[in-house]
Amino acid sequence: MASDPGNNKPRDVFHKRILKSYHKRQQLQQRTMTSTNSSDEDGAASVYRDQDGDFILKKRFRLRENEPIDKSSSNSSTTTNAIESSSMGSSSTVVKIPHDNIELKYGCISMIGRRRVMEDAIKASIKMANNEFVFFGAYDGHGRSRVSQACRDRLDYVLEEELLNAKRKLMNNNSGNSSQVDWEKVMVTCFSKMDNEVMREGNGRAGYEEGYEEGRFEDIRKTVGSAAVVVVIVGKEEIVVANCGDCRAILCSRGVAIPLSNDNKPDRPDEKKRVEAAGGKILNLDGSRVQGILAASRSIGGLKPFVIPEPEVTVYKRNELDEFIVIATDGLWDVVSNEVTCDVARKRLGQIRRKFPERDSAADTAALLAELAIAKGSKDNISVIVVELDKMRE
Repeated sequence: MASDPGNNKPRDVFHKRILKSYHKRQQLQQRTMTSTNSSDEDGAASVYRDQDGDFILKKRFRLRENEPIDKSSSNSSTTTNAIESSSMGSSSTVVKIPHDNIELKYGCISMIGRRRVMEDAIKASIKMANNEFVFFGAYDGHGRSRVSQACRDRLDYVLEEELLNAKRKLMNNNSGNSSQVDWEKVMVTCFSKMDNEVMREGNGRAGYEEGYEEGRFEDIRKTVGSAAVVVVIVGKEEIVVANCGDCRAILCSRGVAIPLSNDNKPDRPDEKKRVEAAGGKILNLDGSRVQGILAASRSIGGLKPFVIPEPEVTVYKRNELDEFIVIATDGLWDVVSNEVTCDVARKRLGQIRRKFPERDSAADTAALLAELAIAKGSKDNISVIVVELDKMRE
């Protein structure tokens, strides 16, 4: 029986509205970058006021300090094609890795949603350790955005340093194979160093958050932190995921959603036992919270010693059925399940490839997932990264 074309009208209208909203944001982002380019010489984020008088941040694109731009060289450790964002907007790009003859396509979006303050941050497509690995990270700050922005700016560099140290040790043992890297040890050390950095910075800035009373600073400093999920793609062989908090990464393999990380929530039996063993309490205040404050039982910074920075590390062996990865903060996962995310993203990617091959399919898919979270009633900041793995096949 032939289907009635009229039945598809509400869905078509819904998608048209989403795409119209997405393209408006892209145009606004381009106007912002053009209008502020002359005054943004140091690469930092600049701000401007829109018609309603609200501040909007410009996206940040930054290389290492004092590092020359050399796209032709792949012999040294470089950071190229990087996208840093803590502002509302979407991006898509293709990055090539000559070492493994890989072409990787990804898209991302980060939006403030229904929150009054933007605490999310993302960093996408960082080639590290002599271009052997590709880095993606999503960070969800709590108690302001200082720690999430510090993670965005520094965590990939700390990880690269640990990777190079690990590879040097392997070379000394006459084994330079990346598959022999002890990823759990590398990730745990990296997150621990990042935690020490942000805690030292917080201790040395006795008034870093403006607008608070001086007597309350100590309590505020204890709660400031950030959840973090890091995805490292190791050529065509492995996907390494380190999760600390309630951000999440999933893999879609032939239409099946495979979780690459587990949320570190206080209501998890093992996490509750660990927190209570450290002398903390899990209180049910608008959901389970550590000390009645934090909804995540692990994070970088915040509420020591009950909340720890040690990540849970997963090493996934890739196969030819793997399609794409979705990395997002809890603004998406609180209202959209893994299965729905995988199904919506898979259908969207397929539609764009068939009908609009010139379009940025990954960026459009990330924007659609963010709009879906808004439509489902998400009240948090929303950051989404979509990485197309089928572009990495030979």
